[in-house]
Amino acid sequence: MEFDLARLSSRDRYKLLGGLVIPRPIALVTSRSPQGHDNAAPFSFFNVMAEEPPIVVLGIGVAASGGAKDTTNNIREVGEFVVNLVDEPLAEAMNLCAVDFPPEVSEIEVAGLDLLPAERVRAARIAQSPVHLECRRLMTLQPGRERYIILGEVLWLHVQDGIVDPATLRVAPDFAPIGRLFGGGYVRTHDRFELPRLTFEEWQARQEKP
Repeated sequence: MEFDLARLSSRDRYKLLGGLVIPRPIALVTSRSPQGHDNAAPFSFFNVMAEEPPIVVLGIGVAASGGAKDTTNNIREVGEFVVNLVDEPLAEAMNLCAVDFPPEVSEIEVAGLDLLPAERVRAARIAQSPVHLECRRLMTLQPGRERYIILGEVLWLHVQDGIVDPATLRVAPDFAPIGRLFGGGYVRTHDRFELPRLTFEEWQARQEKP
C-alpha cells in the first residue's frame, strides 16, 4: 500500500504518521505565562534531537479555535519551558492535563500535581515526574497552519535518585517511561532486549565464520 501525502488531508496524515511512528516519548510540558499562570500539557510529537548543543523538539498543534495553544503562547512570550517525562504512575494525571479545560480551570489542580521551582527557568516542574528538562526556546517554526515546531535548548536536568548511576552516568534498566501509540493507546517499556551495536571488525569476523 502506497500513500502520496500531498493528496491526503491533514487529519489522514496525522492518523498514518501518529499510528505508524511508534512508540513516541511523552513530554508533559510546563510553562508559565507572562502574568505568572502555570500551565501543563502533554505532547507526543516530541523527542531529543542533539547533544551539542542539547536540543529537544516539540510539535504542538493549534487550539480548537485555530489559534496557538497556551503552551505555544507561553513559550513564545516567556521563552522557557520544562519537559517533564511521564512514567506509569504519572499517566492518569498526564491524561487529565490533555483535557480542554476553560481558562478559569487549572489542569494542574485538577490532576493533583505538585509544582517545584526550576533551577534556570521561570516555568515550574512537576514533582511527580521522574525527569525534568529545563529548556530555553531557540526558535519557533510554523511550517503549516496546524502545527508549531519548537526547538529548545536543555539548560538543566533533574533526575530522580536511583535512575542514573553517578559514577558512570548510565541509566538504570528499570527506568520505564511510558510511550504513546495512537488514539487512547500507550505502551509500557518494561519488556526490553539488548542488541549491542557491532563494529565493522566484529561484523567481518561474523562473515568469516563457517
